[in-house]
This record gives sequence, C-alpha cells and structure tokens, in this order.
Amino acid sequence: MIPRLVVASKNPDKIAEIEEVLSGLGIADEIVRGLDWGDVDETGDTLEANALLKAHAVVEATGLPVVADDTGLEVSALGGRPGVHTARFAGPDATYEDNLNLMLATLDSETDRKARFRTVVALVFPDGVEILAEGSLDGVIVSERRGDRGFGYDPVFEVEGRTLAEMSADEKNELSHRARALRALAAAVGV
Repeated sequence: MIPRLVVASKNPDKIAEIEEVLSGLGIADEIVRGLDWGDVDETGDTLEANALLKAHAVVEATGLPVVADDTGLEVSALGGRPGVHTARFAGPDATYEDNLNLMLATLDSETDRKARFRTVVALVFPDGVEILAEGSLDGVIVSERRGDRGFGYDPVFEVEGRTLAEMSADEKNELSHRARALRALAAAVGV
C-alpha cells in the first residue's frame, strides 16, 4: 500500500472519479489533495506518453507518488480519432460542449457509430519506478445527448442501452474505461 498518493489532474470531474475508484481499491492510505503544480503540456503521441508526462511532472513538483491518466475516445468511422486529442477535439481551448457539438455534427449522417474509450494510467514513484495499466470500454456514439450525469463525452457514449451520463456514479465506476484501468493498476501493484 502506498502511504500518500497524488492524482495528477486539474480536472475536478476526473479527480472525483479517480478518487472514488481508488478509495475502493486499497492502493493508497491517503490521496493527497490541495497541492499545486504547473500546467503540463500533453505533447505525447500516445495515451501512454501523456500519462507518463503528467505523472513525472507532478512527481517532480510534489515529491510524492503520482497516478495520472490519459483517455482517448476512438471512433470507428473517424479512423480511431480523436484518440490522443479527445479533450482537444474541437480545439485547444475546447469545452465539453464544444467537443460534443463537433462529435455529433461530424457523425451526423454516419451509420457506423461504434466507439471505444481507452484509458492508460501511469503510477510513478519519486525513485523513477513506473507502472502502466490500461482499460477500455466499447460502445456507440448516439445521435443526441442523453442523461445529466458524468462529464465529457458521457452524454453521447452508450453502453448496453444507456449512455454513461444516464448511469449513477456507482454504475459508471463498475464498468468505465477509467475504472478498469485503475483496477488493472491495483492488480499490477499487488493489491
């Protein structure tokens, strides 16, 4: 068990989701909150590279073990895009709404709406040890938003008849790509 762990994100929605899943996995005694670090440019070409960039930067800033993730939405009809550019699909300063609007417009007349969320998590320790784990979730992009929970693409990503935004946090955390990646990480560290 890791005595103190930092979640390397400034996105409050992502932090809440990661903390909720981590709290049930027994990876850390304490998830440290309230620390600050500079923005980390996600310049990697892969989800793995971006997760490691964030984790190493926050380890350097805090001196504590860090878990970081990067998530990509891979849409079949778009050849796997937006992928590593998911958060910036509609541009560098895109909001959730901007990204959703562009996704729905781009797929407007598309019949192949298969998609996959893929998350890579990196656990990095101050001594440089790195552990990577991955989780994915297959679904489809629906033609209009449904549900008022979650964040990001959750209102348009459907799994088994419901969007992620139509699920409770507990339901989402049972099957989500991020939860699967964090469970794989817990298994990799032996908890």
